[in-house]
Amino acid sequence: MPQMNPQDYAKYLMESKVQIAQELGITFDIDGDNGHLSSRDAGRIGGRLGGKIGGNMVKRMVAYSEEHLARNGHL
Repeated sequence: MPQMNPQDYAKYLMESKVQIAQELGITFDIDGDNGHLSSRDAGRIGGRLGGKIGGNMVKRMVAYSEEHLARNGHL
């Protein structure tokens, strides 16, 4: 995938989520109100994205924790 600006990347992720949800037969609201989704269905959608969302979140949390630990000596 070529480099994208943040807005285009967010649009790409949303379109991917909608497409995957449709393939799985899961109702997905493109307006963002998906409180009706079970954790299992949300995980099925995210898992099919190849960890692009969850993987980046974990990387950011680890980086934040490492920086905080390096600065303060504790978490």
